[in-house]
Amino acid sequence: MGTHSLWSCSKGNSSYILGKEEAHQAIFTPRCHWAVCWMTNTGTTLASSGFADTSTSRWTKIHSGCSSPSTRVTLRLTSFGGVSAVGAHSRGNFHGCLENVLYNAVNVIEQAKEKQVSVMGNITFICSEAVDVPVTFASPESFLRLPWAVSRDSVSVSLQFRTWNKVGLLMTFDLQHQAGALWLYLSEAKTRLQIHKAGRVMVDITAGSGLNDGQWHSVELSVRRGRLVLAVDKADASTTTTSFPVMPGHHIFLGGCPNTEDGSGCRNPFNVFQGCMRLIHLESNLVDLIKVQQMLVGNFSDLQMDMCGIVDRCSPSHCEHGGKCTQSWSTFHCNCSNTGYSGATCHSSIYEPSCEAYKHRGNTSGYYYVDMDGSGPIKPQLIYCNMSDKAWMVIQHNNTELTKLRTSSGTNQHLAYFNYSADTEQLGAIISQAEHCEQELSYHCKKSRLLNTPEGAPFTWWVGRSGEAHTYWGGARPGSQQCACGLQEDCVDPEHFCNCDGDLDSWANDSGVISHKEHLPIRLLAVGDINRPGSEAAYRVGPLQCYGDNDFWNAAYFNKETSYLHFPTFHGELSADISFLFKTSSSSGVFLENLGIKDFIRIELSSPTEVVFSFDVGNGPFEVRVETTEPLNDERWHRVKAERNVKEASLHVDHFPGVVQKAPADGHIHLQLNSQLFVGGTASRQKGFLGCIRSLKLNGKTLDLEERAKITPGVQPGCPGHCSSYGGLCQNRGRCVEKYNGFACDCGSSPYSGTFCHKEVSAHFRPGTSVAYTFKEPYELNRNASAQSSSIYSDLTLKGENISLSFRTSQAPALLLYVSSYYREYLGILLNRNGQLDVKYKLQNNRDAEVFRSSARNLANGQLHRVSIRRVSESLGVQIDQHTREDFNLTSDVDFNAIKAVIIGKVHESGEMDPEIARLNSLGFTGCLSVVQFNSIAPLKAALLYPDTSPVIVTGPLTESNCGSSSSSSPYAAETTHSLSDHFGTVGTGEPVVNAISSDSALIGGVIAVVIFVILAALAVMARFLYRRKETCQTQQPKGTKPEDSPETPFNTDPHSQSIISDTQKEYFI
Repeated sequence: MGTHSLWSCSKGNSSYILGKEEAHQAIFTPRCHWAVCWMTNTGTTLASSGFADTSTSRWTKIHSGCSSPSTRVTLRLTSFGGVSAVGAHSRGNFHGCLENVLYNAVNVIEQAKEKQVSVMGNITFICSEAVDVPVTFASPESFLRLPWAVSRDSVSVSLQFRTWNKVGLLMTFDLQHQAGALWLYLSEAKTRLQIHKAGRVMVDITAGSGLNDGQWHSVELSVRRGRLVLAVDKADASTTTTSFPVMPGHHIFLGGCPNTEDGSGCRNPFNVFQGCMRLIHLESNLVDLIKVQQMLVGNFSDLQMDMCGIVDRCSPSHCEHGGKCTQSWSTFHCNCSNTGYSGATCHSSIYEPSCEAYKHRGNTSGYYYVDMDGSGPIKPQLIYCNMSDKAWMVIQHNNTELTKLRTSSGTNQHLAYFNYSADTEQLGAIISQAEHCEQELSYHCKKSRLLNTPEGAPFTWWVGRSGEAHTYWGGARPGSQQCACGLQEDCVDPEHFCNCDGDLDSWANDSGVISHKEHLPIRLLAVGDINRPGSEAAYRVGPLQCYGDNDFWNAAYFNKETSYLHFPTFHGELSADISFLFKTSSSSGVFLENLGIKDFIRIELSSPTEVVFSFDVGNGPFEVRVETTEPLNDERWHRVKAERNVKEASLHVDHFPGVVQKAPADGHIHLQLNSQLFVGGTASRQKGFLGCIRSLKLNGKTLDLEERAKITPGVQPGCPGHCSSYGGLCQNRGRCVEKYNGFACDCGSSPYSGTFCHKEVSAHFRPGTSVAYTFKEPYELNRNASAQSSSIYSDLTLKGENISLSFRTSQAPALLLYVSSYYREYLGILLNRNGQLDVKYKLQNNRDAEVFRSSARNLANGQLHRVSIRRVSESLGVQIDQHTREDFNLTSDVDFNAIKAVIIGKVHESGEMDPEIARLNSLGFTGCLSVVQFNSIAPLKAALLYPDTSPVIVTGPLTESNCGSSSSSSPYAAETTHSLSDHFGTVGTGEPVVNAISSDSALIGGVIAVVIFVILAALAVMARFLYRRKETCQTQQPKGTKPEDSPETPFNTDPHSQSIISDTQKEYFI
């Protein structure tokens, strides 16, 4: 019979009871065989048996048979335990025990007892087992000392051991005549043998690997005639030769050494062994551990005799989320690498639950891992977060481009399937947790009908998350079988509810967004009317986009100490994590509490600077405390995260150092609660919490505080006031604006843009480029103001300026910024021919202009430089990059009257201009300008972002770029704005544009022509730069540095002042 499967089972799992007469068993001696003759002509045979090899005393189960109905096996002779037939081949008869031998459901051993089959040789029906007495080394004080009284010239020591530790001393002894010492120990889960003699390592060999797997392993040391052999599991052996005798002294020590001053000849420079040993042989003589226990042989300390006390702490594993469990003698460890989770049991997610949460950490647009349910079962997912006015989550699929379809005869329908970067469970969590979700759906058509409105069967339909087909289009209501134009009553053919249903012989389209969350995302699109002659169509299904996080802003306000919210019992028997945000003005209060018969769990604010996490799982009350250096009752949001598992408990508050405390070893681990969970108070209604609690999550599940607060007296849903906590995220003079769910940064007073006013507004300038921010003439000079001027008159007299800008150029000389006046006064910021920065003031008609020159050299080096200029009356301060600020004094008038325009780039004003400024202006400016600000106005930002609502005049080419951004290695440094128009084709009646790679020679020729033009222009500019001029204006050197003054300038620079851009994005002069 062929063997189909073979496996091992322990004695405890066998049905055989060793030594019982009724057990069906037989024992075979080495020089006998047992044969059973059986004749059969059945189509299927089955035999199973269990046997024990007396050399290992382990029971092994063998199952053999033919299970296929089409197989027919005819056997004439079957033997068990050996063969006697002439010509039969055998490696030797079996020596050991067999039990439960079944042959076609017949118990062969029972038949042998009754002599119904042939039996040959010496066979008994009782299986005796060798005595196996293990010993456990459980503590650092454990050791076993055995006497060595063998007088041979050879050494043979063997034993079996099992452990979880990678290190530990197995055996040591001193060599005779004080010739050195031998150590056999575990190192990195390998056996290692060293012999030290006179302070030198004479022998150093290793054998085996992975010996800390908790299984029994054998190790044997033998020394004969100068040849030393170290063998592990009778297979892996290392051999070396010695030139000196290796003979134990009087004793051999196993597992460790006694804690005595003299050490009894035992030294252990390694870790102690923690595990089990058995079958210890000294020169082939089995050590009787029962006699050792009776103190008749050797000596020992802190051993557990006749038992192996090893515990498998990884079965079952307490490591969660795919964490890999490893263990030592006393504990286990979880390797959480590449899981996305952390903690002693890989329980807590290391990622935020949404893009909204990342935004409120100050993160900008980029790809982030998002874990929707924290410590729950849903895996983290890499998602693009578009941090615009809202935190959009963008989930891509396999085809977000515009896809064109042409007439295909024989094809009645085109099916498009969409596979998303997130799986079904992740998508469901994202959509349900989001405040709003949408997906663009567009159809471009030429003689291709869409929904066949108003009364026909739809040609095209789509399938959503639940698998249900839908026949309404983007921008229309669910179930309406209409497109957006039908809802708005502006379709190209009023008789139909979709533009494409007009069946026009020219291109039309129906586009819009699907925003019914229960129907998203779009899984399949079926396009039908594409088989008629002349039919053409193109479709696009955009990425799924969601914003908002209902869980992140879910909050409740507790206005009475006796008020609370109650929820069902919290179940966190083995692992429990609790996280929330709070703000309060009270000095103490209980955040939450859940009680059991004896067990409990509680988190409270015990004082203005201390949070306490306490619980009891049957080992007595256990507390983890975090003390903060700043008060927590400051009416700002503070984050608390507590976790408890079988190994430890931890508590973290904001950015303060967390506290972790180990759980008692081998104590109770199950948290058993049975009452309701109280939030904001306790069952006794004492020590209630006054304030707000937000985003309360228990084991990844968010409790709906707002819904429960609506029906609970003394508790109000929601909690406003977020700028006190998140206002610091608004950078560069951005102003925090409160919202019901969150906040926004108003960048009106900042030259920066972006979610947190962090994005530099930069543009590349060419010689003819000019940006002029204009002001009206003073009222007494011209009552009929120019239409190009600001709506605010320039009657204000400035006694100071606050100017900042960044630039990058290789041009010198160059004019960077020019401020003109209706009274022929001006301010110029320029680079001279040596690349130094000059600030030129002319505030008095009857005096020459004053020039203030910075000591920083060669700023026209193609690197980005930041300039800050501040004048208060006659005091002027100039700072470039990180250099020390340089201070100057004006000697002329200090009043700057009736500003006409702030100009960057080339000045196109008519009228008389300073000759030096005119010469520089004729060259224009080539390079990059960024974040330009003059007092409270940002002319470059107004020109690029609000050209239609700001008093700016742009002349020449001006394109926004990132030339003002310093090189950053951060992948999130750049922001990408996703809009529904991305990748759109032509929205009018023209043919849609699809993404394609063109090899048109005309395009290649155009590119070559542009390259040649750019090279020629660069050569012309370089030739012009060869002309250098001598500085003719009066210069003044810096007078040294002093602390920066802080009086108010005539233009308000307070970040909390009124924005220069209103809610309608109009920019005006203050």
